[in-house]
Amino acid sequence: EGRVAILELHTKNIKKDSSVNLRKIAQSAAGLSGADLANIANEAALMAVRGKRKIVSQGDFEEAIEKSVAGLQRKSRILSEQERTKVAYHETGHALTAYMTKGAPPVSKISIIPRGFGALGYTLQYPTEDRFLMSESELLGTIDTLLGGRASEELVFDEISTGAGNDISRASDLVRKMITEYGMSKKYRNITLPSTKNQGFGGSREYSEEAQQYIDSETARIVNDRYAIVLNNLRKNKDLLEQITQKLLIQEVIDGEAFKTLAQSVTP
Repeated sequence: EGRVAILELHTKNIKKDSSVNLRKIAQSAAGLSGADLANIANEAALMAVRGKRKIVSQGDFEEAIEKSVAGLQRKSRILSEQERTKVAYHETGHALTAYMTKGAPPVSKISIIPRGFGALGYTLQYPTEDRFLMSESELLGTIDTLLGGRASEELVFDEISTGAGNDISRASDLVRKMITEYGMSKKYRNITLPSTKNQGFGGSREYSEEAQQYIDSETARIVNDRYAIVLNNLRKNKDLLEQITQKLLIQEVIDGEAFKTLAQSVTP
């Protein structure tokens, strides 16, 4: 509701198309600040001006949000056909895994148009409501979705690439937080393990070498266990993975509704 009010304030002097739905835009902008929303309103207006249109469309607002979240489109970044195909399978792997994950935010868009400085493709998920707490199962579901891209690559190409570097870094960090901050490990259930403190040149930590070894080994075990589950789910749906990826390669972008229609035949 707060974001809707902020958008109404910043768009009151903008001529909007009748199709513009500020509530949907507010939903898509979960987690963004008031300043971000002001920038999105300004950017949407600028897009209409650049397109020599006097009225701002819903598409202008959506593109402005994507620019804010994922960076500027970089159509000048030309990928080889082999790389483009890998990116398409990678993003479809993320999207299908999210679709199969109970409680995961719905997929809003899959794209293989490069954005920003590093994203060769991206899968957007927008929550249906603001969330301030996450359960253990929801955290594991987030980890699954992050691992879906690499699992798809391994399933199709029988090898992995550097494209999942950021995904596995985020998944590993989240598992470590579950163990050290959220008290969600078997051995240290309901106990917080304080972070390492650097003191002098040697540094020191507030837990033992044994605890550090447990954190490392338990992180690896959980990530690998979740990866095996994700890989198995995608293997059961390889034909669907193929179908959606081929459509993505042709269209470059699949919106949330179209993806939901395609994914309905998924095997649990």
